[in-house]
Amino acid sequence: MENKQIHNPTRSELITDFVKSNPEYYIKEFQKIGSKPSFSFSFNLYAGILGPIWFGMRNIWNWALAFLIIETFSVVQIIRGLFGNITKEAVEKIKQVESTIAFRNKQLEAAITNNPDKVEVYKRNIKSLEDAMQGYIDEVARIEASAIWITIFGIGLLIAIKIVQGILANSILEKRYSEWLSDKTLRPGMQVKNFVSSTMFAAVIMFFSVVHYSFPGVITLMDDFPTHPDIRLTSIKWVETIFDYAVLKGDALFTAITIGIRSVLDFLELLFVKTPWIVIITTIVTLTGLAAGPRAAIYSAGFLCYMGFLGFWVKAMTTLALLGTAAVLSIVIGIPLGIFCARRQRFYSMIRPIMDFMQTMPAFVFMIPVIAFFGTGKVAAVIITMIFGGTPVVRLTVLGLRGVPETIREAAIAYGASKWYLLRKVDLPLATPSILAGVNQTVMLSLAMVVVASLIGAKGLGQDVLEALQYANVGQGILAGVAILFVALILDRVVQGRKRV
Repeated sequence: MENKQIHNPTRSELITDFVKSNPEYYIKEFQKIGSKPSFSFSFNLYAGILGPIWFGMRNIWNWALAFLIIETFSVVQIIRGLFGNITKEAVEKIKQVESTIAFRNKQLEAAITNNPDKVEVYKRNIKSLEDAMQGYIDEVARIEASAIWITIFGIGLLIAIKIVQGILANSILEKRYSEWLSDKTLRPGMQVKNFVSSTMFAAVIMFFSVVHYSFPGVITLMDDFPTHPDIRLTSIKWVETIFDYAVLKGDALFTAITIGIRSVLDFLELLFVKTPWIVIITTIVTLTGLAAGPRAAIYSAGFLCYMGFLGFWVKAMTTLALLGTAAVLSIVIGIPLGIFCARRQRFYSMIRPIMDFMQTMPAFVFMIPVIAFFGTGKVAAVIITMIFGGTPVVRLTVLGLRGVPETIREAAIAYGASKWYLLRKVDLPLATPSILAGVNQTVMLSLAMVVVASLIGAKGLGQDVLEALQYANVGQGILAGVAILFVALILDRVVQGRKRV
């Protein structure tokens, strides 16, 4: 058998494969750029002329969009200065004032005949309107006189951005080439579809921007998005129908969830609210001391005394029970879910958009379906808190487990470790700091929902803050807010301990 030689492409061949066109030029320029650690001057004439189209053809869309915005702005200024109707608003105001003056003159004529007492009033009114109209006329003159300077500014900006694009083009393309060497999935561009898409993209944005800003009102379709009120009303009706059906058919499921959450919540409320205060303080201070040291324990004792002396004790314990229910359920669900997702990329890719939705959707929006399914009260408040604060523990558990070095896992497997042993003795211990950070973030985000939860009937410190907002009671709001802060600090020290990140 003949030995097959493996052909390793040279740098010149790689650059030729990447740039597609004019390889000799780019080989020389890339060599010059790469030979210096600092910026090396290089000018690309085609990039300067074509601008955003050149960057789009090269599949460098972030720079294409940035340069297109600046070029569009400069072209708009040139067209506005040379041909645009830049005095439209001032002329419309003059016409409005003229019609008002004509109407006042008719009133003045009628007052001369029928009501002489109001003649002077109408004369003063007409005089003020005439002064205002003269001001608008002067404004029109100033705007027309500034047209030439608007044009000059646009031309100067366009020339400047063309020069900048020509200077930066080769450096940006060389950086793109370096990224392409390490990741061949990146597409270098220079295909017909790149040329067509970049040209159409630039033409559409520039044309409609120039028409809208230089000749306002020419294309009325651009003034408002084409829609009809019936579309929104029909959509509202469909959504309400879907929710009514879900509430009717899912009553058993929602009732079961309510009972489960209510059981945990009632237990924690009994534990925190009904237990004597000295037992709670002793327990929390001891836990804080064991987790974070004696200094943190002293601080926790001071924080708890603050709540007690100012009359926030019962409300603070109610808040702690509500928060504890949401946090415990989020952690109990989140950590196993994160462990499951860590080695199953496809499943994690499927639930990640759901978690993005849970974190980005405003709390007042997802409060609506929760109230529709569970009504108002503490159970709904727990569910809203879980939706808002439950995702960090999943994300950071996945991050921690994926960050375990493969060499350590391979060594454990080589010594015969089973999957369960590998998870308990290798993966979880090494991922613990990241998992604890996720738990901490879940607790903190849950606490951030205290005030929002009070809007739907949850008691606690959030209710005092809400009342302070409603009645502008600054003192009550500040004191209750500081109590919420102290609850957060205590929980942070207990959860993170000495391993705070």
